[in-house]
Amino acid sequence: MIYKSLEECVLDLEQQGELVRIREEVDPYLEMAAIHRRVYHEGGPAVLFENVKGTKYRAVSNLFGTPERSKYMFRKTWDGVHDVIAMRDDPMSALKNPLKNASTGFSAMKALPMRLTSVNASKLEEINISDLPMIQSWPEDGGAFITLPQVLTEDPDNPGLMNANLGMYRAQLNGNDYVQDKEIGLHYQIHRGIGVHQTKAVQKGEPLKVSIFIGGPPAHTLAAVMPLPEGLSEMLFAGLLSGRRFRHSYEDGYVISHDADFVITGEIYPEDTKAEGPFGDHLGYYSLTHDFPVLHVHKVYGKPDAIYPFTVVGRPPQEDTSFGEIIHELTGNAVTQELPGVKEVHAIDAAGVHPLLFAIGSERYTPFEKVKKPMELLTIANRILGFGQLSLAKYLWITADDESLTTHDELEFMQYILERIDLHRDLHFQTNTTIDTLDYSGTGLNSGSKVVMAAYGEKKRDLCQDIPAGLEEARNPQLVMPGVVAVELNAYQDEKTATDEINAMAEVISNNSDMSACPLVVVCDDSDFVSKTKDNFLWATFTRSNPSHDMHGINSFIENKHWGCDTLIIDARIKPHHAPPLIEDEEVEAKIERFFENGRFVGDQ
Repeated sequence: MIYKSLEECVLDLEQQGELVRIREEVDPYLEMAAIHRRVYHEGGPAVLFENVKGTKYRAVSNLFGTPERSKYMFRKTWDGVHDVIAMRDDPMSALKNPLKNASTGFSAMKALPMRLTSVNASKLEEINISDLPMIQSWPEDGGAFITLPQVLTEDPDNPGLMNANLGMYRAQLNGNDYVQDKEIGLHYQIHRGIGVHQTKAVQKGEPLKVSIFIGGPPAHTLAAVMPLPEGLSEMLFAGLLSGRRFRHSYEDGYVISHDADFVITGEIYPEDTKAEGPFGDHLGYYSLTHDFPVLHVHKVYGKPDAIYPFTVVGRPPQEDTSFGEIIHELTGNAVTQELPGVKEVHAIDAAGVHPLLFAIGSERYTPFEKVKKPMELLTIANRILGFGQLSLAKYLWITADDESLTTHDELEFMQYILERIDLHRDLHFQTNTTIDTLDYSGTGLNSGSKVVMAAYGEKKRDLCQDIPAGLEEARNPQLVMPGVVAVELNAYQDEKTATDEINAMAEVISNNSDMSACPLVVVCDDSDFVSKTKDNFLWATFTRSNPSHDMHGINSFIENKHWGCDTLIIDARIKPHHAPPLIEDEEVEAKIERFFENGRFVGDQ
């Protein structure tokens, strides 16, 4: 089925048993988000909220809650879109199979955006920002946010939809110092296309016109988050995946989507910022209040029967995890095509995506050498850390393997690295560099460090299966996995105290134990928590540490500006400068029990 609207998608999912309605009035302050989180974690259906307190509009969430539901929504166009992306990734495929790719090219032509005469040709009517569902997801959020926006800007030097940027940048609708109905906050991070467009507008001395679309065919939402190959327009992709050309017009110089349920238009001006946030984000912590561009609202449009789609982010996994799975399935070969020598790359969702990246590369430089060590891997690591969103990676674990190893078996991959890593040689730091905007483990907003852990060659050690003798006297030592032990220390005070504490611990361990089978020790606040599950270990260790400041070692040394050690120690305690973790409101969690029966979501039927 080709969906012309979000309404058609909702009705189709309901017929398939993939959507449940809630007719009872539900509060957009915390309650809707709590229901969404609970339903998502149950693997439940999409949820249509028919009676949202404070607005006449309905809202829907968890549309993309399972990869199976997403693929069902795109079942008519999935294969064709996959072929178009594959052709962009591998242009030579067109020569190998010209008939197939001729039809692919024809499909792309049919997906070009369609310009209509006027917004009056659609059912859109003018409304206010305050008419929208004001959904607040977490107790300490600064206000209500749009969490599934499609933010469109055109290139000031080369206008037109085929050169436009469509991205998903959250928008704060109220709160802080925003003037109600006249201003909203627009948060975008580094390495984003909208930043390039605003820079060009600033150079011209002009404000940047922005259109925010909400709703419409689900393909348009997915298009806003797709990391597409260079030269493949998001608007063309939206048409391909929806099976229908993107219909639009221009009003007052702004792009208006005739397919969207809501449209917000406005301008951002050079150096015009206001405090945005806090916002409970996908690392599992609040992103704090910082100055970001203010969108001066021009007009807001909504369909009379509009549906407002939303999602909720927080500590992974959440609905954006499922987004990531379908994106990887569509674009999985893009990185390997763009980066020679790269066989596989996997951003670890449980660690918040950007903090931890696994990769498998190639080692072809010196096949004649008897002793194998990382060489080409270091070149490949630099390519990865200079490529798009991968450049935000904080910890990059990389190896080369010709057979069965995969980055998606996360503990097995880590074990493979730890069995082979030479901690005197294989740790490579980048200091005072950029990290993810949402990662507060560093030295400031967007500022921190990176480390490449490159291991290759013969197995060097059998990893410990029990607590090494020298760690038995540490506070509550717990085996996390073979070769990794978590221990507790006092609450973190400051950098100097932490360094002194860990150096003293390292000296005691060095004098009392052979740690050769235990290459990694994690210092934490709660070793029971860290060792309880794989996801706890990955989340706490890599979201709460900054490589340059929080990596220590037993018998550590610096030689010719290269740092190494015998056993690596990562200080993953919570620090004073970290953002607070997300904690659910207990009263709200109890209140939503009315929509669940025997632990299963039933709506209010």
